Amino acid sequence: MKEEIRDRNNFVGFEYKEMTVKKTMQSVYLDNYRDFGWISEGDSVPVGKPEYVTLKFKRDRKIRNKAELTRLQRQFETYVTEILNLEALKTRRAAATAFVVGIVGTAFITGSVFAVTAETVAACVILAIPGFIGWSIPYLLYRKIKRKKTEKIDPQITQKYEELYTVCERANTLLE
Repeated sequence: MKEEIRDRNNFVGFEYKEMTVKKTMQSVYLDNYRDFGWISEGDSVPVGKPEYVTLKFKRDRKIRNKAELTRLQRQFETYVTEILNLEALKTRRAAATAFVVGIVGTAFITGSVFAVTAETVAACVILAIPGFIGWSIPYLLYRKIKRKKTEKIDPQITQKYEELYTVCERANTLLE
């Protein structure tokens, strides 16, 4: 977006905004914040947070329809938060299930080790079989549950993006 060049008699005061967002949402913010009058001034990676990026913006302090633009901007940020929460839901149950199955498998392996030290080989074998299954199945379970959850949640995410873009369209019309 071209920034207006003004001569010395036309002073422009800017307001500044700096925000830290997930890298996956960086392009969403950069593409859509200009609809609220913001101009990107660059970005940086915060120390100790490689999955995040800090974005810097500025806009004219005397922008028209500022109150309505701010309200729409808050709505935009709410939709982004909802999208991130829906994205997290895709893996939450899958990870928890895989973790529990892995722990149960570990418990069986532990029982198998105790059975060996007690010199009961039959009990060792009986406990080792579900233990190794409990160690090998979690990843497959994770993938299956995540795939099902993704199929269920993706339409909701698409709907949220549509609502987000509608807000941006309304904001953009206020800038004209």
